[in-house]
Amino acid sequence: MKRSLHRRETYLRTLSTYMDTDLIKIITGIRRCGKSSLLKLMVQDLRENGIPEDQILEMNFESHTFSGMNAEGLYRYVASHEVKDKRMYLFLDELQRVENWPEAINSFQVDFDCDIYITGSNAYLLSGEFSTYLSGRYVEIEMLPLSFSEFIRFQGYVREMYTTPSGEEKSRIRRKSDNEVFTPLDILNTYLRYGGMPAISSIKISQEHVLTLLDGIYSTVVLKDIFERDERRRPAVRQITDPFLLKKIVLFLADNIGNPTSLHSIGKMIAAEGDVDEGKRKNHPAVNTVKAYVGALLDSFVFYEVKRFDIKGKEHLKTQGKYYIVDPGLRNFLLGFTGRDVGRVLENVVFLELRRRGYDVAVGKMGSLEVDFVARRGEEVLYIQVTQSMVEESTRERELAPLRKIQNGYPKLIISGTPVLSGTEDGFSVKEVSEWLLEEE
Repeated sequence: MKRSLHRRETYLRTLSTYMDTDLIKIITGIRRCGKSSLLKLMVQDLRENGIPEDQILEMNFESHTFSGMNAEGLYRYVASHEVKDKRMYLFLDELQRVENWPEAINSFQVDFDCDIYITGSNAYLLSGEFSTYLSGRYVEIEMLPLSFSEFIRFQGYVREMYTTPSGEEKSRIRRKSDNEVFTPLDILNTYLRYGGMPAISSIKISQEHVLTLLDGIYSTVVLKDIFERDERRRPAVRQITDPFLLKKIVLFLADNIGNPTSLHSIGKMIAAEGDVDEGKRKNHPAVNTVKAYVGALLDSFVFYEVKRFDIKGKEHLKTQGKYYIVDPGLRNFLLGFTGRDVGRVLENVVFLELRRRGYDVAVGKMGSLEVDFVARRGEEVLYIQVTQSMVEESTRERELAPLRKIQNGYPKLIISGTPVLSGTEDGFSVKEVSEWLLEEE
């Protein structure tokens, strides 16, 4: 029996906003985060709204059906399915596998009446030359693994609101299969452990099953989105050639999420640990080499880089940015399910949620102090501190000190990994992380 698709309403609403416009809709994100399913959901909605089957064309370029197709072959295939005097809806999955694909896309817009939807698992899809070729006639929709609220829904739970004896509105999570009730923190611990890759919803959640699934995702990303892409370059310009070096960099970045990191510090770590290719060479990797490998990981959406922002000077700084991983479960797969660094994992999850909510995110610098996140969305600015707990006086002072120094009227928020007794601290808003993650946007 065909498995029904879980709806990703936020992404579907965004796609619907741009439907039947001249803009090309390009959905990017790590492999297996749900891009193909999103296209299927969009097709399903079109059919339910009366769009005839012959006006909908779906192509997945990882299918053998379209293996080796180039721009000319893609154009001919679409032309052969054109319905005269009718709008075509083109859904092109993993289009980066088609050589010179922008040439075909531009021709479609000139020659056909069509609405175009594209997915890609590598930021190279929109690298300089391609984005220039498309001349700004596209909108990029960044897709991430499941949010915490989506994870709850995909796992067969439902969120309910209730009023405490003190009159406070709180959440509880009920499992639909047996009506057992959990706190949001109970489910959050599972989310932090196993992550939000959508495929987890189709398996029995256990460490063994999730490890197998994440191993497949990681291997696919590395083999297909990094080495395979680099192998298509001319030999003289290939950069990603050493799998041992790549793995060491992946492990370093995963182990140092939320820590100030430089390319030089990564190179020093590798030199300190010794050989990167089983004894074949012992050279300290050059900064440019490390930069190429880190860039490939960023392009494949395994990690995200966050720049530092001088709040007083109102400028971005070039050094000591931070890196965050795309999914907490993937980090546990790489480093082991140790339950360590909970504070930094929470910080990582908050960063991803801010991205989902459409914020541009930077790390704030205020003199010698640091604000975890400066989040901007249009004219809105939000300063955020993330902490595992607000119980200890020393912790409270550490989190409050940089916020006190910011002399402007923008809101300031502290997100805590443990329940909070009060909704404010020193005049700043304080929220439990599970409740903040469940807030309706």
